[in-house]
Amino acid sequence: MTKITELREQQARIHTNARAKLEEVTDKTPEDRAGEIHREFDAMMADFDKLQGQIDREEKLEKVARSLTAPDPRRPRGGEQAKGADEGDAPSYREAFHSYLQAGGVLGDMAPEARSVLQTGFAKVEQRAQTAGTTTAGGFTVPTELQAILTKSMLAWGPMYDGDICTSITTASGNPLPMPTIDDTTKTVSVTGEGVTLGDTGAKDAVFGQKQLDAYSYNTEWLRVSFELANDSIFAMEQLLGDLLGERLGRRANSELTIGDGTGDPNGIVTASTLGKTAAAIAAITWDEIIDLEHSVDPAHRASPKARYMFNDSVLQAVRKLKDGQGNYLWQMGDVKGGIPASFNGRPYSINQAMASMATGNKVMLFGDFSKYYVRKVGSPIIGAIQDKDFWPGFGIAGYIRIDGELADTAAVKYLRNA
Repeated sequence: MTKITELREQQARIHTNARAKLEEVTDKTPEDRAGEIHREFDAMMADFDKLQGQIDREEKLEKVARSLTAPDPRRPRGGEQAKGADEGDAPSYREAFHSYLQAGGVLGDMAPEARSVLQTGFAKVEQRAQTAGTTTAGGFTVPTELQAILTKSMLAWGPMYDGDICTSITTASGNPLPMPTIDDTTKTVSVTGEGVTLGDTGAKDAVFGQKQLDAYSYNTEWLRVSFELANDSIFAMEQLLGDLLGERLGRRANSELTIGDGTGDPNGIVTASTLGKTAAAIAAITWDEIIDLEHSVDPAHRASPKARYMFNDSVLQAVRKLKDGQGNYLWQMGDVKGGIPASFNGRPYSINQAMASMATGNKVMLFGDFSKYYVRKVGSPIIGAIQDKDFWPGFGIAGYIRIDGELADTAAVKYLRNA
């Protein structure tokens, strides 16, 4: 039995018990007892969500691992240097990167062979506001094994960095990237009789716009790493660095791609989307309002395979108990054994903790075609190391990424806000 299968079976048991618990509430149930049942239900579903998080991370790790098996021309070609130094050949890029960290970022302390291999992955850091004044001029692209762990950790802290949800574009450089836009959903064709000259009033001309994807820099600042870790195994170091730096980079990247205001940072999906529905209450949502939100989006966008809902966990906790007109819960578990994820109102959904909770005027739910939101990633993540008296006898490390995000069609994603 695989780990993912085992986790899904645990989910199935929790779901069965939670659904049975919720069904105990009827019109005749005393209010205090109903409140107690709802709290027990929420606790069960919190356990369900934790398991779902584990499943998502395991599945994304498997996907990243598969994607990294093919050689990437933008990365150092470690496959040509796969033999270890013990065999008398040049070390692999992975081994050279490990040596770089063991040397605390001092290239002169590395063996010449390792230093030569490492130089193939050198990446100049163009904007280093939080690392100014140090002796390093850049960092090195991470080995594919570490990138898999780093990416897994980043994806665990938010959905907006996920290429399965948004449209991801990776470029080798950070030059401005023009992005044409158009909203042609209201234009139709005209009926033309035989022999009638086609009109050209300009009323139905396609109106193209243009947005631009830049490359905004984010880093973790310097983090202290112990001398003992530097001399530990490659596997132990990769796991720790991947989790530590990935969490920090992922949380920040997701936040910027969600609520960035577009001035010196990405134009976040919440900022760029347009109003679909205003709820009547300041801290509640009804099923009718959710239906109105969904139908505020054009049917062409609703038909997209990347159409989904997005909200934070507290909103999910509230809407999980809503039923449709036939008494069916809007939230459905799916088939955990078959790998079919949970759904909301018949659609996939994503939990995004950078979004607001329900309160006056807050934009608490998104729905639409997320493929129209473009995430620009420049190259691979970079890690730099430094030896400094403040870190001695260990050393400092920092992670660095360059990203931007923009919604190409503002009609593709709509938000629901509280009154």
